[in-house]
Amino acid sequence: MSIDNAEMVLGIHLSGVLRCVGSRSGVNFRRLFNSDDKGRVSIRVLYDGECPICVKEISFLQFLQRKRADKVDFVDVSLPEYDESKYGVSYEMAMKEMTVIDKNNKIHQGVPAFTVMYGAVGLGYLGRFLSLPLIRPVMDRAYGVFARNRLKWTGREKCTTGRCVKKET
Repeated sequence: MSIDNAEMVLGIHLSGVLRCVGSRSGVNFRRLFNSDDKGRVSIRVLYDGECPICVKEISFLQFLQRKRADKVDFVDVSLPEYDESKYGVSYEMAMKEMTVIDKNNKIHQGVPAFTVMYGAVGLGYLGRFLSLPLIRPVMDRAYGVFARNRLKWTGREKCTTGRCVKKET
């Protein structure tokens, strides 16, 4: 066996061992040793660009992730070019609650969406706090009130179908 073949065989075996050990220990050895993976996690945050409250938070999150290129893709669902089929989330569904699609294409809504989103921009501690057993029910209720009243509070209470645009006064 040539040296190249021996290195390849050793690499395959070592890779298998690391994968096996990593799966049991919770350590992601592939991420530790793979120079191609820079820890980039591509998530998509679907938000209402016509909602001033939402835009403030998204602007803050974009600021936080500015040095984390490719970390989060912020998608404004209020734009006419929003393509429901591309994301698997209808406009109506995205307008109902905060929606985040993780790297495995799993859809998270409400408080769980904030947990994923905050983790991606370096605020994982805040996401974990929101998920604590005593905090989560309070956050679910508080966010539920906000989500149900968001359109009214931002001057778009008459919007029930189609694109929700703030009425001009």
